[in-house]
Amino acid sequence: MVSKRVPHAVVCLLTALHMHGIGTQAPKAVWIALDRKARKPRLSGLPVRIVRFSGRMLTHAVVTQEVLGVTILITSPARTVVDCFRYRRKIGLDVALEALRDSIRSRQATVDEITRIAGVCRARTVVMPYLQSLVA
Repeated sequence: MVSKRVPHAVVCLLTALHMHGIGTQAPKAVWIALDRKARKPRLSGLPVRIVRFSGRMLTHAVVTQEVLGVTILITSPARTVVDCFRYRRKIGLDVALEALRDSIRSRQATVDEITRIAGVCRARTVVMPYLQSLVA
């Protein structure tokens, strides 16, 4: 398990979507976020995709969860949706839109929560048009 070998890593994006039960994406690799200045971990044999966050982006709306006896850091459902829009070129806009619709439909995230987190993560201008079209 990646979180056991890299305890300061934050599970994010497609892996977090899968763990929260949002959308239909099954990630081929474990997506983790590391600090910009952190050394790249040596994880031979494990398919891992690494994204880099810095400062507040690494801690805002990150929750702890217990999985198979290991405590992991994972982005909250609303934060995961916002990150999908931030990394839409890597994972696809269709994945981000599906995550937005599914998280609101399943009530794992609210429009207000997504808006607030998008403001903190500097993604408000990207997320708001899609939120407004979904709510309208």
